[in-house]
Amino acid sequence: MTAPAVTGAYPRAPYPCPVTSPTPDALLGPADVRELAAALGVRPTKQRGQNFVIDANTVRRIVRTAEVRPDDVVVEVGPGLGSLTLALLEAADRVTAVEIDDVLAGALPATVAARMPERADRFALVHSDALHVTELPGPAPTALVANLPYNVAVPVLLHMLETFPSIERTLVMVQSEVADRLAAAPGSKVYGVPSVKANWYAEVKRAGAIGRTVFWPAPNVDSGLVSLVRRAEPLKTTATRREVFAVVDAAFAQRRKTLRAALAGWAGSAAAAEAALVAAGVSPQARGESLTVEEFARIAEHKDAEHKEQGPQ
Repeated sequence: MTAPAVTGAYPRAPYPCPVTSPTPDALLGPADVRELAAALGVRPTKQRGQNFVIDANTVRRIVRTAEVRPDDVVVEVGPGLGSLTLALLEAADRVTAVEIDDVLAGALPATVAARMPERADRFALVHSDALHVTELPGPAPTALVANLPYNVAVPVLLHMLETFPSIERTLVMVQSEVADRLAAAPGSKVYGVPSVKANWYAEVKRAGAIGRTVFWPAPNVDSGLVSLVRRAEPLKTTATRREVFAVVDAAFAQRRKTLRAALAGWAGSAAAAEAALVAAGVSPQARGESLTVEEFARIAEHKDAEHKEQGPQ
């Protein structure tokens, strides 16, 4: 696989439209966003879930909520036209943006250089699909801040947390329904695979709501902010992340079934599943939505409990 293209501080092409804002504010307003999009021939696509933020107050609020610090190295996924990127550059030491779209990736360095020239050397662009990114230029990232499209939000978030353990704090803007799922606690109706897997890495909570009118085009759904603060110490378990996630996937593949039945395929049989559950201190009659990530880890640790009880044959 070829390495992602990395662009540094300086643009490859002139800024596509003049900086005509009557105020010294470098951030993009509604007119700036539309003018820039028109100059680039960009039309937001549903396929990539593109809804550009057009409100400077909103992006500054996101940066404040993310608690971005002057020494932070921030990675942003899906920067689009650069609304949030510019606000992050105001607050952080460095910003690396990961953008899959060819036109947007080509234009963003020029936007940064034109509107915030004094910070342009603190910006880098990685032109790639975030799901394929395994390394980033410069210092290791300490924070992830992103406006993620609903169709890839969870896979991208989990990939970034797994690939870059140096990320201590994350704030993502996602569809409100996705935000609820990520931040759900055991026992909630929307608690599921995203909730458990996110909690493997971090303490997760809702961090606010975002209205539809701050986007262009305005989406048909509300958005929410989710804060993830990485665990100070990794979850204590002898099972690997892959082993724990396999239990989680199996448990929620058949939500209505008891864990004894839902985990039968994972364990090899219903009896083996029951043995693992009992050994882990979990009721075989329980369902996945009632379990914490710690309990899923204990189940993973006892996958061969039935064979261990029987001893060597």
